[in-house]
Amino acid sequence: MDATLVRDTTRTALALLVFSVIGATLLSGTFGLTAPSIERSERAAKLKLIAQALPAGAYDNNPVADARSLPVDPLLGLKRPGMAYLAYRGSTPVAVALEVVAPDGYSGEIKLLVGIGADGALTGVRVTGHRETPGLADYIEIGKSPWIRQFEGKSRSTPAPDQWKVRKDGGAFDSMAGATITPRAIVKAVARALDYFEAHKAGLMPPKGT
Repeated sequence: MDATLVRDTTRTALALLVFSVIGATLLSGTFGLTAPSIERSERAAKLKLIAQALPAGAYDNNPVADARSLPVDPLLGLKRPGMAYLAYRGSTPVAVALEVVAPDGYSGEIKLLVGIGADGALTGVRVTGHRETPGLADYIEIGKSPWIRQFEGKSRSTPAPDQWKVRKDGGAFDSMAGATITPRAIVKAVARALDYFEAHKAGLMPPKGT
């Protein structure tokens, strides 16, 4: 092979290698700088949703500071341990927000916070993450639609257990035209969370300090 060609090829390869290393270093540095900011933003958004899922003005503690771990359980849809955020007034538990997953959304898992009062009634449900179709499923997000608020005040007995379905399936809950799979998954996940609460209430809502 011609020596000049070899030399030019080597120089080109070295130049590409140098640019690749520089590019990777810059990307790594940028990620290192932006990752903490992204994490803070995500944490702030989640804290806001926790507050929305719990009854405003009914508690005087920091639910995040008093959070407890949730085990992997089919009723919660969790594949790894989650968290239960406890709300107290004094030492008395008044509500808890459970991390729940609806595994059967249209595009996969839908992550939820399900707030439940000591009386077993829902205090709020919020979507914390999903991969549903943009635009079509926007209504499940509280910032874009009040749809999710229809769960507030409901319990496992109100409506009756056989009514915990979307109206299209003969149940009591509204869905959106052309997007039945997503609300169906959320309704089922919330119902299962209420079942979990009833089965584990004593452990979920102990007096503070125990």
